[in-house]
Amino acid sequence: MNWGLKDLTSLELKSMENKELVLENYLNTEGPLNGYSHDDIGDDHLFTGVDTPLKPNAFELTDNKKKERIAHLFAQIMDVMGLDLKDDSLKGTPMRVAKMYIDEIYSGLNPKNKPKVALFDNKYHYNQMLVEKDISFYSNCEHHFVPIIGRAHVAYISSGKVIGLSKLNRIVQYFAKRPQVQERLTNQIALELQSVLETEDIAVIIDAKHLCVSSRGIKDDTSATVTSFYGGKFNTPEKIQELYNYINN
Repeated sequence: MNWGLKDLTSLELKSMENKELVLENYLNTEGPLNGYSHDDIGDDHLFTGVDTPLKPNAFELTDNKKKERIAHLFAQIMDVMGLDLKDDSLKGTPMRVAKMYIDEIYSGLNPKNKPKVALFDNKYHYNQMLVEKDISFYSNCEHHFVPIIGRAHVAYISSGKVIGLSKLNRIVQYFAKRPQVQERLTNQIALELQSVLETEDIAVIIDAKHLCVSSRGIKDDTSATVTSFYGGKFNTPEKIQELYNYINN
């Protein structure tokens, strides 16, 4: 049978063996992407959409079941690499990695971990921009699954409602804790804040270092990537300059 990657989500493919066969078939097939093969694209950057690409049944399995399956598969990776899984130092690694993936560095994939945000009346009548700068975050590049380390600067102008400052940090962390592309991360944070705060007046700037650039490939350890989103009143040269003055002060 000539299975495609979409068949990984098919109800007929109940066994791990069948799913692994489908994935192997897909990975060994040269398929065009915007007219280019995966080899043509190589390490070039892609941004496929604002939404994180998830399967329709992404949360069909429980977290515990996902951990069991990841541990099983990661043990296979370690075995292929030639590591001795009977060694005391390594025998617990597959499950440690599985727990780290589900409970920590990719926990932002699960909507149940989305921060709960309460709005409060702006009783201070503060109508200028509020800036939360230098929010540190750790994410992972979805192309090589290696870290993205950066800082986010978030600003908004109240439409009559405000949220607790820590919620700005939590929203950044939630969207960072998943396989990411920096452009998508920037837009996801901004669109979520626009929805939560009920205002278009949102700005997000992200300055990050990608280890897929610095630790492999071109191995450039000095470059950084900056992305931005300016909505509503922030989308003017004057407000952008004011924002940068706050950030660089």
